[in-house]
Amino acid sequence: MGSIQLGHSPSVSSVRGACPDPVGALKPTRPSTPTEPFNAKPCSPSLTRLYAMLTKNLGEGGTDFSLCKPLPHLGGKVSLQRYRRAEMIRWLPHSMPTRVPVLIVGAGISGLACAYHLRKPGIDAHIVEASPRPGGVIRSERRDGFLLELGPQSFSGTPPLRSLCRDLGIENELVEAPHSAPRFLLINGQLKAAPLSPPAFFASSLFSAKTKFRIVRDLLGRTTPPYVDESVAAFTRRKFSAELLDKLVGPFVSGIYAGDPEKLSLRAAFPQLYESERSSGSVIRGMIRAVKSKPGPKQHPTLQSFRDGSETLIKALAANLGPALRYGVEVTAIHQRGDEMSQAGNAQSSKAFVVAVKTTSGAETILADRLVLAVPTHVAAKLLPPEIAARFEEIEYVPLAAVSLGYRREDVGHSLEGFGFLIPRSEGLRTLGTVWNSSLFRNRAPEGSVLLTSFIGGATDPQAVTLSAEEISAIVHREISQVLSIRNQPTFSNVEIYQRALPQYNLGHTARIANLERESSALLNLKLVGNYLRGPAVGACIEQALAVADEIRARVSGTSSG
Repeated sequence: MGSIQLGHSPSVSSVRGACPDPVGALKPTRPSTPTEPFNAKPCSPSLTRLYAMLTKNLGEGGTDFSLCKPLPHLGGKVSLQRYRRAEMIRWLPHSMPTRVPVLIVGAGISGLACAYHLRKPGIDAHIVEASPRPGGVIRSERRDGFLLELGPQSFSGTPPLRSLCRDLGIENELVEAPHSAPRFLLINGQLKAAPLSPPAFFASSLFSAKTKFRIVRDLLGRTTPPYVDESVAAFTRRKFSAELLDKLVGPFVSGIYAGDPEKLSLRAAFPQLYESERSSGSVIRGMIRAVKSKPGPKQHPTLQSFRDGSETLIKALAANLGPALRYGVEVTAIHQRGDEMSQAGNAQSSKAFVVAVKTTSGAETILADRLVLAVPTHVAAKLLPPEIAARFEEIEYVPLAAVSLGYRREDVGHSLEGFGFLIPRSEGLRTLGTVWNSSLFRNRAPEGSVLLTSFIGGATDPQAVTLSAEEISAIVHREISQVLSIRNQPTFSNVEIYQRALPQYNLGHTARIANLERESSALLNLKLVGNYLRGPAVGACIEQALAVADEIRARVSGTSSG
């Protein structure tokens, strides 16, 4: 990747017009408020030294005026030495770049959590976001009395997530879904409770004696996973049965990844299952052993949200970051160059990143000692060298549409007592599943109404998102009306389409990520965070972002102490 042009290169005459002394135009100054992007320090030491070199002896009788020659565009005779210095200035930026210790690109949940964890101990981390708002796909909006979740509908209350909420002072805003809320499966056109505990599974009429026997065989027997990467579908058929894949595993894969179990990698998408069989020869025994080996009291995962929606967490993080978070700042290019001196003026072996950005007020340049990319893979691929970009481009995303429909409660025949339902692909419907929002959390719908959010598209039906919002809404309404005995048209409808909704942890994903992290490490002090690395769930994104922040904190601390 080539070097970045650091701003506009003014002509000598334009420099002269701005400053009678063309060399004086180079004098290091702070950007003026309020255009100052961050609380910028004076320009980098290398530019300061260059200014000192160019102005050495000027005004002190050190110029040899025997070299004077007439230069009309500079207003008469000036020394040739002075002219050459003015010519050098043409290739320097007309405004000094901002320097920051850590720059994070992308203000989704991963980028925000990373920035917060870095700034907490006093590291001056800054974050830029191209869109006018933070949070990425995590969006909550109130419309016509309905509280819509336009992205993830809820999240699992992991300890790191709860600790983050406590630090931000929003723990009391958390709400939990009913622990006993059942999840349903659509089997032969009828809703059946998903058997998610051992007693429920063996008592269920959904599965044959053969499938149940294969479960017992796993508990008592021993198997070894294949050396090559194995798909979720191949694993389920090998260990259990095609029936379990169709009725239970496939629908849950759609609910988590919107993916195709024939393509999803078991060891990448569900590493606990792979590791359980590898270490114990049994998925069930391995899972039991893993639970027992965890230190501290047992914690059952809970389904959570906030009183005013999931975006509460995003708003709290953004408010805490304050002016360190900038919106409407698009990174257009990244280049890493040699850098002799750190911001503090101490010699470093590290290389600073030159980050070119575009804002509503024009182009800017940011120098960052450390860089964190918290953007989707297709965005990262455009910013990094081709050999690294190719790795990012190997990761697939699937399109998805979130369809929020509001109904009068009296028009819905089903009781809606539960979480919602998932639909096996064998049922022949395009809808992947439906969440009963107003049954899970209070104040999601006006009095006398219900809110249901369904999903359509994904890896098995990507063409669905090419339809219009009206067509998508009509398909979902028609299909769920048959299931839930809905008698009338919805009173409210919203369709949110995401062309690149979720990264797919497909076969080879573990190797792809290992290669990506190895090759990106060639750019010293570059880190990656995002939902394509350690899992797409909100809790997984936060945990990975905090881990990266801890790595940076340790390195910064080590550099300071050294």
